[in-house]
Amino acid sequence: MRQNVPSFAELLDSARVSAVHLELRDQYGVVEEAEELAKWRRGEAVDVDPDSEYWRGWSDLVRGIVRRGVTVQRARVVSVPVTDYIRYEHHITSVNAAIGEQVRWLPRSEASGIALPGNDFWLIDGRAVRFNLFDGPGRALDPQYSEDPEVTQLCASAFQAVWHRGVEHKKFVV
Repeated sequence: MRQNVPSFAELLDSARVSAVHLELRDQYGVVEEAEELAKWRRGEAVDVDPDSEYWRGWSDLVRGIVRRGVTVQRARVVSVPVTDYIRYEHHITSVNAAIGEQVRWLPRSEASGIALPGNDFWLIDGRAVRFNLFDGPGRALDPQYSEDPEVTQLCASAFQAVWHRGVEHKKFVV
């Protein structure tokens, strides 16, 4: 699967109908959020203003595609009880909701009958998938990209099953 991968902005900008994101990890170690995560762990306020400099790039990108009529959905499969990282992620999900993303959570114990891909992904219009790869501690690795119909169908089916079973963000208690 190693080939040229469209930039994240190019991929989302290409969406015409839907952009869906499935997250499968209980812990991420993404460098860009390390400072905010450390603040949250210390009990300090973290930035949940979608118009702040910290969030602006993401907010502008998602708001732009939502304005074009694209549905943006994010589903997370998580272990229960949740990790501290998932508690942090749940806290900052108010930003995702404010900019037009729909978010659902599924306890991992309720996902046993779902055929899930091995990696997180973004699926665009059911035709293109970008897999976000991470090492053991959760640091981002080079992504993979596919337009293979078998791969995109697996991702579409997995996402729909998780979405159908998932709990809306506002109703999911961590």
